[in-house]
This record gives sequence, C-alpha cells and structure tokens, in this order.
Amino acid sequence: MRFEVMRLDDFDGTPVDTTVVDAASVNRIVQQAAAIGQRLWIRPADTSAL
Repeated sequence: MRFEVMRLDDFDGTPVDTTVVDAASVNRIVQQAAAIGQRLWIRPADTSAL
C-alpha cells in the first residue's frame, strides 16, 4: 500500500509539499517529523492514478 504524506505549514496548516511513499517508509518519516516538531497529514494514496 502507498501513502501520500503532506508536510504542513507551521502557521496555517496548508500543505507545503507532498510525497508518495510505501508503507514501510511511513514510520521513518513520522519519526523524523516528530523529532523536529513537524506537522504531517498522511492518507492512502490514490491508486487510480497508478
């Protein structure tokens, strides 16, 4: 399964950048974001575009 991970702006919460990753990478990205206090929005990637 693939997930869309969006990094959110610290002030207004709008998406700053987006990446699509596999499930194994989500944990690493969350750990890195937590270490620096970064806000993320994670959702299943749209599989119809594959």
